[in-house]
Amino acid sequence: MRISIIKNIFFYSILLSILSTNAKAQDRNLTVSQDSKFEQLLNEKRKINPSLTVNERYKIQVFSGDSDKAKKTLNDCKQNFSDLDGTIVFNTPNYKVWVGNFRTRIEAERNLIEIRRKYENAYLIKPQK
Repeated sequence: MRISIIKNIFFYSILLSILSTNAKAQDRNLTVSQDSKFEQLLNEKRKINPSLTVNERYKIQVFSGDSDKAKKTLNDCKQNFSDLDGTIVFNTPNYKVWVGNFRTRIEAERNLIEIRRKYENAYLIKPQK
């Protein structure tokens, strides 16, 4: 009785191992088609406003919050600091107002001192890629 149970277990384990070697994964390729106009529009936008891309430069974050206040803050900031270009960046769930595009930290900190006179909560950032 005990030997027949062991034989059955051995037989089924061999059978299972043989059948499982024939199992295969999916072998299909996925093709994604993208409209060529999309890439063209993206390149045009980058040409118009190169500060939209994340790079190795320092920026000053002036505001983080809802969309309407971000737009108002950006317009106000452009009036007060016309020599600095600014943009709104959406980072779930907040809209962030970034100004400046500084090569060195010293240059950014000098401008930060001026900006903090108007926007107390402003701080220096270096966006990551």
